This record gives sequence, structure tokens and C-alpha cells, in this order.
Amino acid sequence: MGPERAPSGRGVAILGAGMIGEVHRRAAILAGADLVGVLASSPQRSRQVASGWSVRAYQDLAEVLADERVDVVHVCTPNATHAPFAEAALRAGKHVICEKPLGVSLAEAERMAVAAAGSGRVAAVPFVYRYHPVVREIRARRQAGEFGDWNLLHGSYLQDWMLSPDASSWRVDPGLGGPSRAFADIGSHWCDLVQWVSGEEFTDVLAELSIAVPTRPATAGPSFTGPAAVSGDRVEVRTEDSAALLLRTAGGVLGTATISQVAAGRKNRLWFELDGTLGSAVFDQENPERIWLGGTDGNRILVRDPEHGSPEQRRLSTLPAGHAQGYAQCFEAFVADAYAAIDGGSPEGLPTFDDGLRSARLVDAVLRSAHNRSWTKV
Repeated sequence: MGPERAPSGRGVAILGAGMIGEVHRRAAILAGADLVGVLASSPQRSRQVASGWSVRAYQDLAEVLADERVDVVHVCTPNATHAPFAEAALRAGKHVICEKPLGVSLAEAERMAVAAAGSGRVAAVPFVYRYHPVVREIRARRQAGEFGDWNLLHGSYLQDWMLSPDASSWRVDPGLGGPSRAFADIGSHWCDLVQWVSGEEFTDVLAELSIAVPTRPATAGPSFTGPAAVSGDRVEVRTEDSAALLLRTAGGVLGTATISQVAAGRKNRLWFELDGTLGSAVFDQENPERIWLGGTDGNRILVRDPEHGSPEQRRLSTLPAGHAQGYAQCFEAFVADAYAAIDGGSPEGLPTFDDGLRSARLVDAVLRSAHNRSWTKV
């Protein structure tokens, strides 16, 4: 059971050596890849990380792309570099796994999707919350008609790592992270997951954005770690801390979403409820082993179990029932499926650059709606 593993010897290079780069490294190794080398933010940093990982330290992107041992490039760098790095890798004939957002503008994302489609290579985006086994269970039950027609899609994605006025990150700078922060970073995950599970597509949005902390330290700390020990100048914050959305789908279903990176006590709470004419379903990423299924004649709690449920739920249940799986296993399954696709397979639900482009269109619509203060087409 579980995601397919890549044949040994698949050569992988990782661009970026922060928290998410380490997550990619572990997933690649567990999927059977041969980790060849790393390119970090500077030659010195590349050498430092490469020594710890026992791999080659690249001096620049050209060295990565010239290395014939490298089949797959994982792009785990700040957002502004995603487009040039991924496009260069595709031109060099490499498969690409690129962190979202695809680019810092809709134009960049459109160009990247076109490049991926014309390359003949696999180009995947880590919308990894699709890989929670119980999420697959909800989706399978929706496909079987268990919930009827949808009446309402709603939820939130809440974090608190930017709550302190002294917390900062490269993500705050629009030049590095793009013009949207909270929504592009985590709201995009919520929208991708809800659309994929529900089978609906958001076509219209009414959005409001807010900045809770008007200035932050100019010297940024690591992402997701709260306030750093910083001193000196502060800069004006130009990217949102929170977003509130009304959404409408192509089928006319109403949705609501609340997104925030300043919600005290919430570490990574992606939560959704899908309400249908025959039943409802609830998922909470901070409690990922179970789902709540609601009905007029009573409610049920369904717990992940590799011996029961849909084929996809059982495929992705790599640990016995009662042995908690979480984010790390989602990422590992995503990377294993990406490698399986490279080998010619067709794993269900693998998020690609087309999904990344759909997300970029939503980000663009949210920004336009907040600026115009009106309903906006995606």
C-alpha cells in the first residue's frame, strides 16, 4: 500500500535550503531518489548545507542545469525566483516540482503553465493537503453522491506566526513574495483543497484585505518562527495579514473563507465544512486523522483506517489506524506521486502547473476585488 516509490538513481537537485527545502529533501529520499546537490542563497550557504546533506554544493543555477545526473529540480526558493528558475529547468529538459505560487504575477504563472505544457516534462505544485487520506475519503463520498448537491462551502485557514509586531520574513516584501501574502501563501491552499474535494470551481469573488501590523523589522527572520531577534529600521507592510472572502462557484454555490496569519493560538488550522442537501463534511488539518460527517438523523466521526473506506484513503494510509499521520506524510506521498508520474503513471489528484495557474488567477482576482471593492470574475 501507499504511494509508488521512484526507482533508485533518479537524480534530484534542490534549490533553496530553508524549512521547506528540508521537507522536499526528506520526501525525495523517502521516494527513492538520489539527492545529487543543493543550491542555497549563497555559495557559502550552499557549501554549509551540502556538507550536512552529504551532497554537491552548486555555485549557481547554470551548474545545476548542466549536471546530467539531475533529472528533477525542486524549486523551494522565495516566490520571485520561482518563474525564472522553473522555466530555466524546463528548458533544460528537467522535470520540476515548484513551490507555490508559480509566480508573483498572473502573467508569470500563465507563462510557466505554457512552458510546462510544451516541455513534455512533469511540472507539479505542492498542494499537499490533498494527500490527507481522510480528505480523499470525503472526495470519494462526494463522487458517490453521498452529500447531494452543495448548499454552502465555508471555512478558514488561520495561523499566528505573524502576530508579533517584531515578526517578519521575506514574504512580507512584495518584491520577494509578491503583492499578496496571507491569501497567496495559505488561502491558495484552502481554495485548492475545497475546489478539488467539492468538485466546484470558484468563478467570482468579493474580497477584503487587512494589515494588522503597519510596520515590521526590515531584517527578516525565518518563516513560521515568530519574532526574530532584530534591531534597526522598520519598513511599511504592504501585504495583507488577513483576508475575508465571499465566493461563488460556476454552479452557483456560495462560499466563504477567512484567512489570517495573525490569529493567536492558531498554528496551521486549515478547516472547511461542505454542506450538501443530503449531508455535510468537515475536515480540520490540525486534527487530520478524522472527519465529521453530518446528517439530519445524526452525526458521525470517521477515523482514518487503511482497512476501510475508499481506495485512495487506503492507498495513502501508510500507518496503521491509531498511529497518527500528518503533514509530513502528505508531502512524502505528493513527491512519490510526482515521481510516479515522471515514470509514466497517472496518480489521482497530482497537482500540476495547471492547478498552480488556477490558484494564480484566484490570487489576482482577490487583489482586484479588494482594490475595486466589488464582485470580481476569476
